[in-house]
This record gives sequence, structure tokens and C-alpha cells, in this order.
Amino acid sequence: MARFLNSNIRKLLATQIRMSSDQLGELGKGAGKGGGGGGAVRQAGGAFGKKQAAEEEMYFKRKEQEQLAALRRHHQDEIDHHKKEIERLQQEISRHEGKIRKLKHDD
Repeated sequence: MARFLNSNIRKLLATQIRMSSDQLGELGKGAGKGGGGGGAVRQAGGAFGKKQAAEEEMYFKRKEQEQLAALRRHHQDEIDHHKKEIERLQQEISRHEGKIRKLKHDD
């Protein structure tokens, strides 16, 4: 589970770095216009380049949302596990207190 979490955190950070990097121009404007370099369609610029750039941004946004949802699920699973562990330990405490009471009663 820790390996899964580390992988998601790594991907999330990479996505955030990518999104926060400075863009020289508008995405999808084409090569030589500040926003190209993302493939043949994006190098050509125009409406198709802008559409592809928008689709890429939506893809990364969806991926980020999926990763955040997975992280939330992981944290909720951890919380549930710890609550069960607390309950188990409280039962152990009660059991030991019962043994102490029994020992005092036997005296």
C-alpha cells in the first residue's frame, strides 16, 4: 500500500510541477509561436493545436482528480484501520483491568 501511495504522490508532484511551469506562449499556438513542441498537430498551430492542448490539460486535470481521490481513499482506510486498532486495544485494557479486579477480589 505504501508503494502505491508513494507512486501516486510522485505522479501528483510531477503533474503540479508541469502545470506550474512557465509557458512561453499560449498552448497550441504552434512551433515558433511560444506554445509548440507538443507533437505534429500542436506544431502546426491553429484550432486543432489549441484543441489538442485543451484536451491534454483536461487529461492532466482528470488524472490529478483521480490521484486525489485515491489519496483520500487511502487516508480513510488508514483512519478506519486505526479506529479498529484503538477498539482492539481498549478491549485489551478492559480484559487486563478485569484480571486485576479478579486478583484483588481473590485476596
